[in-house]
Amino acid sequence: MSCLKRLQGRDFISVADLTSEELRFVLDTAYGLKQRFYSGERVIPVLSGRSIMMIFQKPSTRTRISFEQAITQLGGHPITVNWQELQLGRGESVADTARVLERYVDGIVARVYKHNDLEELAKHANVPVINALSDREHPCQAVGDMLTIYEKRGRLEGVTLAYVGDGGNNVAHSLLLAAGKLGLNVRIGTAEGYDPNPEVLRLAEEEATNSGALIEIVRTPEDAVKAADVVYTDVWVSMGQEAERERRVKDLGKFRVTPELMKLAKRDAIFMHCLPALRGMEVVDDVIDGPWSVVWDQAENRLHAQKAILALLIQ
Repeated sequence: MSCLKRLQGRDFISVADLTSEELRFVLDTAYGLKQRFYSGERVIPVLSGRSIMMIFQKPSTRTRISFEQAITQLGGHPITVNWQELQLGRGESVADTARVLERYVDGIVARVYKHNDLEELAKHANVPVINALSDREHPCQAVGDMLTIYEKRGRLEGVTLAYVGDGGNNVAHSLLLAAGKLGLNVRIGTAEGYDPNPEVLRLAEEEATNSGALIEIVRTPEDAVKAADVVYTDVWVSMGQEAERERRVKDLGKFRVTPELMKLAKRDAIFMHCLPALRGMEVVDDVIDGPWSVVWDQAENRLHAQKAILALLIQ
């Protein structure tokens, strides 16, 4: 069975939901859709007559706008609501909400605090459910990131990605899983107590065994970025962790990305950040605005990656 047939009607809750072949097919599709966009095909109506429900429990800039644009550019109709606007905000169960929404729409995109809410949506809705961020993963971000690395480095296999900061957050988890499947080496530079989820790390290492990738956890930013092709960071205090801010800033302070740190990476290394950035905390202005930075191309690629995901999953 072809990748296209295998993907139709599927959920995308985790990068682990896709085989390495399927993930490469999604990336190839995203690359092709981006080329067509810049060739003048602003609308490719594969979702004509389809409506996609988007539920946001957390604030969003890039995810919300890129998904709305992706659906529109595929000829579909986005319906965007806040969690509190639905009866979910008054206590209706996720399962009951899923059973109703599947009667109205052709797919559900959800950005939530708890990953198991996504799993519950997917369990009870007979339309594709796509993870637009949860506390465990941010898979659409990882797809856009892999597209960006491919564009900037010309390959994925053998590329060394250094992730510095909170190694246990959702972006780090999805990057680990994607890199393991696609053959990128990953060094997570993080403090004690901020390691990736053990189950995510186990899955990533299993994939890395098959792809030939190397995954390492190191305790200094210098060890992480040495001779790296890509240096990546994210906020130290994610949404829902505000009460831990003081401790996190103290624990992760030495992992700030500075020009001095970037100079330890390869001469042509790139800097990536999923945004929003807290400038002066996890990264300084001279890096995010400097010659290493590809963050604006990276942000754009969310649009093209999500167009591919939607086009392949929604029937």
